[in-house]
Amino acid sequence: MKTFDVVIAGGAMAGGTLALAISQLSHQTLSVAVIEAYQHDNQAHPGFDSRAIALSHGTAETLKQFGIWPHLSEVVTPIKHIHVSDRHHFGMTEIDHNDVDLDALGYVVELIDVGNVYRQQLSQHDNITVFCPDKVEEVERHQDHVTVSLSSGETVKGQLLVAADGAFSTCSDLIGLDYTDHDFEQYAVIANVVPSEPHLGRAFERFTENGPIAMLPMSDNRLSLVWCVPADKVAELMTESDDEFLAELQQAFGWRLGEFQRVGQRANYPLQLRVRDKNISHRFAIVGNAGQTLHPIAGQGFNLGIRDVATLAEEITATEQIGEYAQLVRFQRRREQDRHATISLTSSLVHLFSNQWLTLALGRNLGLFTVDNFPQLKTPLLKRTLGIVNR
Repeated sequence: MKTFDVVIAGGAMAGGTLALAISQLSHQTLSVAVIEAYQHDNQAHPGFDSRAIALSHGTAETLKQFGIWPHLSEVVTPIKHIHVSDRHHFGMTEIDHNDVDLDALGYVVELIDVGNVYRQQLSQHDNITVFCPDKVEEVERHQDHVTVSLSSGETVKGQLLVAADGAFSTCSDLIGLDYTDHDFEQYAVIANVVPSEPHLGRAFERFTENGPIAMLPMSDNRLSLVWCVPADKVAELMTESDDEFLAELQQAFGWRLGEFQRVGQRANYPLQLRVRDKNISHRFAIVGNAGQTLHPIAGQGFNLGIRDVATLAEEITATEQIGEYAQLVRFQRRREQDRHATISLTSSLVHLFSNQWLTLALGRNLGLFTVDNFPQLKTPLLKRTLGIVNR
């Protein structure tokens, strides 16, 4: 049996960040096992697929503390400007990096590039051992340690097991932690598109009668599209020709980027809110999507997960009693307010902007107009967007 200080189930961005953070904060004195089911160089890896994600300014600052950002910054595209609008209505708000005296409001990175960076970084830390491809099959918890049986036949032992294994967390199920879920009755259609006009580092969130459209700037003047639509609309968007798809996107989004000229391969996935009722148990903690999987509106989910990771890494490296219940309770308490506020905000936005009732449409547009014109109201929204959140 191989023994480690911390065992992490899941080696995608949440688990990989946690391993590197523990290594950095402990000056490589703590040993970490990372159990990962998929080879990172396999493009079918669900944590490092063809999607792109937006990293907030706060997330970038956190990754700098862990020594990860210098390597990741080589493959990111900065977000210079954010434009939010509601189709067929007057409400609109904008945020520019110059308004807040920052080089960028956030950054867009393709998950495939993240996988390459993390694979390289994990291999350079002698105190991190990656078991890949391998899966957690059984978990046994004892008073002062936890043992994890793997599909390869190996068994690893640690003072703490952390689930960073995604929305359908096997480890959390094995421990018996319940979850609540809510079906938004929407699907996200994702693809890369190329407009005729330069995107100039602009990101867009446009609310339509079918659901929100998000556009994130990428390299080579590409944009990462996330188009949220009702379940009965997704089949149509997936089977249309490229020209038909672009024409429909053009009609819904408008002409702020000129004409959409190309679209890459399309994919889709159902949108649900899934939240574990507890994020700790005896010798066990949950981070990232394993703890909460959010709707992609406003791009909050991943950045919330990184704040989970950062807080847990700080608690683990602050004391020699790794995995003690008092330590885990501190982690839970530090994350409670931010976790609840972000989940509530995201879900409220979905329901508010997916409803076409006249009174709600007028209310939300008045809200957008007010936020854009009164700085004292814009500041709290801006801080959440930038990821400047107390942990």
